[in-house]
Amino acid sequence: MRIVVALGGNALLRRGQVPDAQAQVDNIRVAMRALAPLTDAHDLVITHGNGPQVGVLAIESAADARLTQPYPLDALGAMTQGLIGYWLLQALGNERPYRQFAAVLNQTLVQAEDPAFGNPTKFVGEVYDEATARALADKNGWQVKADGTGWRRVVPSPQPREIIETRLIDGLLQQGAIVICAGGGGVPVVLTPGGDLHGVEAVIDKDLSAALLANRLGADRLLVLTDVPAVMEDYGTDRAREIRRATPEQLRALDLPAGSMGPKVEAVCRFVEEAGPGAAAAIGNLEQAEALLDGRAGTYVTAR
Repeated sequence: MRIVVALGGNALLRRGQVPDAQAQVDNIRVAMRALAPLTDAHDLVITHGNGPQVGVLAIESAADARLTQPYPLDALGAMTQGLIGYWLLQALGNERPYRQFAAVLNQTLVQAEDPAFGNPTKFVGEVYDEATARALADKNGWQVKADGTGWRRVVPSPQPREIIETRLIDGLLQQGAIVICAGGGGVPVVLTPGGDLHGVEAVIDKDLSAALLANRLGADRLLVLTDVPAVMEDYGTDRAREIRRATPEQLRALDLPAGSMGPKVEAVCRFVEEAGPGAAAAIGNLEQAEALLDGRAGTYVTAR
């Protein structure tokens, strides 16, 4: 099968963990050990988040007295694609040295008039207490919002419309390569009136970009891998239960958190609604990736 995998942020950095390089490398080694068996029998595309990493680079850039202004988010997104792509490429290559892997730096087209630019919602960077977050916001011109028990920076997250390098990714798959791409949802770009592409200040939701890419590539499966076993109904209560099989209509009827499970559910719904017969998506734990393919684990989503 042709499979697109969206790696959750926990595969790179666990919540509350200091974003040191070695900690992330160690986490990625564990994650790629779990994912490597899928490369033995399937064509695989791997996407990933970049929120914490963009946050680290943004702070460093803002603190650099040599710069007249910090590097923009599109440039920071490109940096993280290269950084994380390298880590994933190396870890997978160590697990399967006889396979070919490619890390692709790619752009994702968004619309300049997307309302998300006026309502930042995408969390990036580290978690702070409220006082620290507000102080950083005042100093750097950021916007911050509550994220659970902490506070984080928020940036615009426009809807992905096209993955610019889709044909290149498809060509690499046809040549037998495992492709790492669309990191952080891809570098956000808009089309100028003159027909040029131009980067914008945003971070795209990686799960929605993964769904778009999966549809454009004609994938058979979209796997959204996270640190929970499945989508939960009544999550956080004593009535919580795993949803094992569902349709988009059933999942959209749930009241899910917009900052965590909500985008993941929307991504799998979009994929199965647009995909061809036999396609399916799943949300579940990274360690159960193989079992997610046919519904033996996680939440298995089909059009009907």
